[in-house]
Amino acid sequence: MPEESTPSRAQFWTGWVLSAIPALMLFTGSFTALSGAEMVKQGMAPFGIPLSMILWVGLAELLCSVLYLIPRTAPIGAILMTAYMGGAVMTHARVGDPMWVVPVVFGFLVWTGLLLRRPGLRKAMLGW
Repeated sequence: MPEESTPSRAQFWTGWVLSAIPALMLFTGSFTALSGAEMVKQGMAPFGIPLSMILWVGLAELLCSVLYLIPRTAPIGAILMTAYMGGAVMTHARVGDPMWVVPVVFGFLVWTGLLLRRPGLRKAMLGW
């Protein structure tokens, strides 16, 4: 019988696959933002985000995803990613963009992936 704090093989790999989806999305977004791509500038305009913020948004995305993928700092990374996704929800909802649901789904994937990878955390948070 596996230890309580050790995930099954299926849970471990499912957790990592689910964790990779939002992490890769943020990595891609951070590198695109940090490269100064024109599409980032055009994408920020409808939301009223000043161009001077693009660097900071890119760095925040990079920091969140790196912390999330390092096992020791994953819970802090998940909290930061959730905060980032919450800001994305508000940004989209404020202008009536129906794409606000995308960061909600990604936030769900962040925590589902982490809780599958870390049964001890799941037990502490959810009691199961």
